[in-house]
Amino acid sequence: MVLDGLGKSLRGVLDKIGSSTTVDENLIKDVCRELQRALLQADVNVQLVLRLTNNVRERSLNEKPAPGRSAKDHVQKIIYEELVSLLKNGEPIALKPQTIMLVGLYGQGKTTSAGKLANYFIKKNLSVGLIAADVYRPAAYDQLCQLGAKVGAEVYGDPKEHDPAGAVRIVRDGLAKLAHCRVKIIDTSGRHALEEDLIQEIKDIAAVANPDERILVLDSQVGQQAGPQADAFNKAVDVSGVIMTKMDGTAKGGGALSAVATTNARIVFIGTGEHIRDLEAFDADRFISRLLGMGDLQGLVEIAKQEIKNDEEDMEALARNMLSGHFTLTDMYAQMKAVNKMGSLQKLMGMLPGFSKVEDKIDYEATQARLDRFKVIMDSMTAQEKDEPSLIKGKRIERIARGAGVSTGDVRDLLKQYNNSKKMMGSVGKDRKMRKRMQKQMGGMELPDAGGDE
Repeated sequence: MVLDGLGKSLRGVLDKIGSSTTVDENLIKDVCRELQRALLQADVNVQLVLRLTNNVRERSLNEKPAPGRSAKDHVQKIIYEELVSLLKNGEPIALKPQTIMLVGLYGQGKTTSAGKLANYFIKKNLSVGLIAADVYRPAAYDQLCQLGAKVGAEVYGDPKEHDPAGAVRIVRDGLAKLAHCRVKIIDTSGRHALEEDLIQEIKDIAAVANPDERILVLDSQVGQQAGPQADAFNKAVDVSGVIMTKMDGTAKGGGALSAVATTNARIVFIGTGEHIRDLEAFDADRFISRLLGMGDLQGLVEIAKQEIKNDEEDMEALARNMLSGHFTLTDMYAQMKAVNKMGSLQKLMGMLPGFSKVEDKIDYEATQARLDRFKVIMDSMTAQEKDEPSLIKGKRIERIARGAGVSTGDVRDLLKQYNNSKKMMGSVGKDRKMRKRMQKQMGGMELPDAGGDE
């Protein structure tokens, strides 16, 4: 999971609040101290950390909870809101015909991001053309062609061109050749520093392309230095958005995100892995929700819509089943079958509310192998057995095991996992506060009331 260390620390802060006997000044002091430690370890700027924790302290001590909300819930809500406020700084990129120009220094991941961005738009049913305007790096054109072939995007460029002036010609010709593509993405050259010749080259290309978006690609591993870099590019070439790359497995990601968010450039995407699909549209509310273990069902449904090609009603049914606990082995099979298409198991699990509480105990490689075995077992079941798991007993278990080439213990392991999952998701559905939060994330979709108290 992105910023896994920070997420665990923040969830620990919320757990401390939840397990406290009373909310008083001493608890708030301890909570703010732990918040400071968690954010500083994630490389967030000291001044930002102090401002955030001061806001948490003042609001927690002076604001009264809304009617029906406990003091504990109120403090947790304040922390959530302040973290969102730290990162929220703009609207997402619109899904419409447009020209996008990528800029940045060497080694930041521009070309890879161009391929990922093309894949993002193609999954949204928008045709994409890629323009190879990086005339400095010898392998840039070939790399972009490989990425284009992988995602189904057309590519235009001239591998023989190495003159900076030629980049403008490539862009002009590319826009004409790819005029039928609804989205045009221009991959520009980089430098080791933001020098005058790079600024002029970007300005010349922008004058020809008249791009709707000028997106800066930044490596999150630079940490807090991402802020000054974003600010410098913004002032030089009027950057409209930022893609943060390599957000997976870096301790400096929190510093990079928060530093960029405090400039005038909005964060539009984050790169979360090496796979072509590992690019997420950045949404501060949903990002913080996942960090705090509240899940991101809207993100999960969006991925499912793109990858498993079911219609909207099926996706809403998936969310309802997950929250209500009223799902069968048929539902479970469909979800497991989609896992490989939807991304890594760890990423997928991070989108489920409440799953962070057991995440530390998971061996993801072994779990994936177990899920693969479960799928084989369910392939040996009849449709009726998958729809009515209570039928699977005795001789049915033996028949299913023989058909799948596994032991009866493996079949019972599947049934146990199914019942545990059903119980866990049902308990989440009974939490009305959680259900309301998920309903908001799902765009106001009506979710089932599984009973339970406020």
